[in-house]
Amino acid sequence: MSRPTPPTLAGWGLLERPGVECRSEDLAALTRGAVLTRGLGRSYGDSSLPPPGTLDVAGSVLADRVLAFNPETGVLRAEAGFSLNSLNRLFLHRGFFSPVTPGTSFVTLGGAVASDVHGKNHHRDGCFGEHVRALKLRVADGQIVECSPTVEPELFRATLGGMGLTGHVLEVEFQLARVPSPWIVYESERVPDVDAYVDALKAAAADWPMTVGWIDCLSRGKNLGRGILIKGRWAEAHEAPPEPPRTGPKLAIPFLFPSWALNPLSIRAFNFLYYWKHWQRRRAGLMTPDAFFYPLDGILHWNRIYGRRGFTQYQCVLPDAAGRGAARRFMDKLTALGGASFLCVIKDCGPEGTGLLSFPLKGISIAVDMALTDRTQGIVDALNAFVIAEGGRIYLSKDAFTRPEDFRRMEPRLDAFLAVRRKWDPERRIRSAQSVRLLGDGT
Repeated sequence: MSRPTPPTLAGWGLLERPGVECRSEDLAALTRGAVLTRGLGRSYGDSSLPPPGTLDVAGSVLADRVLAFNPETGVLRAEAGFSLNSLNRLFLHRGFFSPVTPGTSFVTLGGAVASDVHGKNHHRDGCFGEHVRALKLRVADGQIVECSPTVEPELFRATLGGMGLTGHVLEVEFQLARVPSPWIVYESERVPDVDAYVDALKAAAADWPMTVGWIDCLSRGKNLGRGILIKGRWAEAHEAPPEPPRTGPKLAIPFLFPSWALNPLSIRAFNFLYYWKHWQRRRAGLMTPDAFFYPLDGILHWNRIYGRRGFTQYQCVLPDAAGRGAARRFMDKLTALGGASFLCVIKDCGPEGTGLLSFPLKGISIAVDMALTDRTQGIVDALNAFVIAEGGRIYLSKDAFTRPEDFRRMEPRLDAFLAVRRKWDPERRIRSAQSVRLLGDGT
């Protein structure tokens, strides 16, 4: 008689591990003895998946209440399962928005803290953690601890970007950004190659609080890394339409695509059409926040286009100290390895943040989606060797393949983080599939 298939949990890249998510509105009770807390599962790799030998993880999404809000100061306190999508729905029409948002609104506050998410405004406003005033955690021994920049500051700093390994986030208090209207003024421009793109990206920082862009990974020669740079700011009241943006119906990918659907020919065709649909040299106008911040949120289950094997996103930051040509060298390496895809995004990054393992540093971030193949590990290894040589590092929220020795070489802050973790969790009771892989938990 065949054994029943064990239940599994998956990251957004469709990487699966045996696991069960237990949900409750009482997150404080649910996390007693829990090995990990999981939000909406939008981390691409294995950071929100349980470690081998453990099935149950605590799910935070039902603990999603707003606990306090001061409309004069914009300070909000909410449970860890409150999502940015809910925040935007409740507060944007009141003139407030998240101070930092990643490329999806389907992220909980607990997840935003654990990943210390960054966005299109990092060069101006830093990571999400720079706007957090206080956290309530259940730490490994069962205590519930309040921490902040002045109360248990080491625990606070280690939790920002600490991938949930310092404690279960129960509540988050942070400063919302006040916005003059619910619309975005944007300007976009087509750029001929990756060097011109980086030059335009850096030049835009002085005038535009939000910048992002797409580049073509498959173009070669003089067109290597040609792309479209988008700049934005919140529209002033007199620039905005009188009516609020409408939320239209969302498309959905109903099934997993066959593995052959994404191939060099189809990706090359997509990149060509996407680049040349921006047939004007420059465009300008108004956009909705959803279109500007979350273009892929308009397609539900878009990760299914990568098929049953799934995908990974390789995201790294290359410091300004690496020089102007770092992006071109990265693209040369990527195309030579055959790791190019239809989705490659380069963003501007400001100074390193407060979190002990926060991802960005002053430079540029490059993110590339790659369908999983038998060659993926080798591609990641080669890209990591390049990033280490350039003085950069990778984003843990996207990672599923980095080797522990490479992570240690690219992360000089790791010993400081581990010291804080040992203080609060000497037995490493809180752990994940990623912490087993990268930090040797359970060995």
